[in-house]
Amino acid sequence: MLLSVDRSETAETRSLSFDVIAAVAEREGVDPTEIEPPEYESLYAVVNPEALDALFAPRQDGSDRISGRVEFTFNGYHVVITGDGEVRLREDSS
Repeated sequence: MLLSVDRSETAETRSLSFDVIAAVAEREGVDPTEIEPPEYESLYAVVNPEALDALFAPRQDGSDRISGRVEFTFNGYHVVITGDGEVRLREDSS
């Protein structure tokens, strides 16, 4: 099952890295502030959050980055982030 995070209302106020944490928290049924060690893996252990945010940030001319995708495993979920800012999760089967 995939979970998508709609960033339309909060794109200005939340980072993409926070959206990843929020998506995992929603799946786990906990508050995003609870996604931290020792119970949960740190996002920093898997990917550099600042680099992730910058990768999909608007270009210097203000235009959106609409291509590209990043995939990684985080807290038992396969995370897929697309250039349009969509965050999808599915349980990791590896």
